[in-house]
Amino acid sequence: MAHAEPELPLGPGPEEPRAAISEGEARFERSRSTIGLVAGPVGFLVVWLAPLGLAPGAHRLAAILTWVVIYWIAEAIPLPATALLGPLLCVVLGVTDVKTAFAPFANPIIFLFIGSFMLARALTVHGLDRRIAVAILSTPWVGRTPFRLLAVTGGFTAALSMWISNTAATAMVFPIAVGLLHSHPALRAGGYATGVMLVVAYGASVGGIGTLIGTPPNLIGVGLIKQQIGVTISFARWMALGVPLMLVMLAVLFALLYGLHRPSEWPAEGLRGAPAADELRRGPPHDRWSAGERNTAAAFGLAVTLWLLPGFLAVIDGSDGPLAQWYDRHVPEAGVAVLAALLLFVLPVRWADRAFTLTWRDAETIDWGTILLFGGGLSLGDLMFKTQLSNVIGSGLAEALNVSSLWAITACAIFLGIVMSELTSNTASATMIIPVVIAIANAAGVSALPPALGACLGASYGFMLPISTPPNAIVYGSGLVPMRRMIRAGALFDVIGFFIIWGGLWLLCPLLGLE
Repeated sequence: MAHAEPELPLGPGPEEPRAAISEGEARFERSRSTIGLVAGPVGFLVVWLAPLGLAPGAHRLAAILTWVVIYWIAEAIPLPATALLGPLLCVVLGVTDVKTAFAPFANPIIFLFIGSFMLARALTVHGLDRRIAVAILSTPWVGRTPFRLLAVTGGFTAALSMWISNTAATAMVFPIAVGLLHSHPALRAGGYATGVMLVVAYGASVGGIGTLIGTPPNLIGVGLIKQQIGVTISFARWMALGVPLMLVMLAVLFALLYGLHRPSEWPAEGLRGAPAADELRRGPPHDRWSAGERNTAAAFGLAVTLWLLPGFLAVIDGSDGPLAQWYDRHVPEAGVAVLAALLLFVLPVRWADRAFTLTWRDAETIDWGTILLFGGGLSLGDLMFKTQLSNVIGSGLAEALNVSSLWAITACAIFLGIVMSELTSNTASATMIIPVVIAIANAAGVSALPPALGACLGASYGFMLPISTPPNAIVYGSGLVPMRRMIRAGALFDVIGFFIIWGGLWLLCPLLGLE
């Protein structure tokens, strides 16, 4: 469906991302939710009564998973509530005891989530994210050519998304990008505005691949890999895999969107003479950095340094050396995140008033729902292995798909991750698919690491529809992204991304010892 190009306000700030959809799409969402609300319990009863030939615990868990997966796909109730429903049903129906069911909600990776979310919150509270964004995107050099503006906008969003949530990165860059688009009529010619909006959304999703904390599927994948395969992937080791893939994806993304949305005209002098939009005219929020900005930058810098330090220690002393082993025991990544977050509560911005960098009122607003969703996913994944249900599913799928080689299974895992991410949230996709592909690999007698990583990375792809990811919904709400253009660009990037992920894993996994 085509959209007119109204003169827009600068859009929502980081606190209130806008996700406008058409009335038809809203009706579809309501119908999907209503159908799912009923289909979940019905599916549960069908599986519960079916003669599946499973052990009692595995049979009950299969029925519970059917209910949970239907609710996750249909979003019948909030996703975090569904994540709590699964472990609760496992306790009530005797699959396991309450301690075992809810212990994964205290997994150390949960605290890595919490600490990184608080750091991201401090960036927003003190405007450090906006300062950096405006300083970069309002530079005259950026607007000299249309490709440069597109690439810098997408590249900055991706760099930001490596450290804060994809949604927050999009919501912060979005109003600045809209301001740029309305600063000169040439930027809205030939569909170029659509390209800029899409590069913000897609850049945020791609950027999340670069670091362990960039997007929830990364942490879910690493948590399940450690839990079910027994392999620990460090922050630095993930970056050695994620950053090269991210850079290739971004290069392809910029070329693809520029090819699809090249402007029909461009001023010879670039955008230097364009009337600046209000957001850009105001510029960075202060001439000098505030105490809050300095404190946030210090805490953030400390966290990144401590996260990356094991990689340097491994080079010096070897990954199994005493120094690296001591560091891993005493300075775990979750502990670093908590330490950096705690610093925000003790570094003062006005000592006389006992005002500190972050207040608990600020911290209360972090995404606790994603944390619950992650805990529920870990719980169900753990129970799938303990009841042997994952082995049954894996063997059945391996036989049905008729794949047995490592890289054929990895290709299937990537495909499943991408397809599911178009239908439901990236977090739910990773939670549902990774345990299954690990089981498929185990049933085939091959390493489960590349398939698990493939499903994890594939779950970060969801580019075709506004409902696929919050970044997509935010930019679609601008009115500058016709549905057909999002579907066209998203479908092409999904296909290309499949080959980038598969080829990247095939090349990098042996080099990084992830086979």
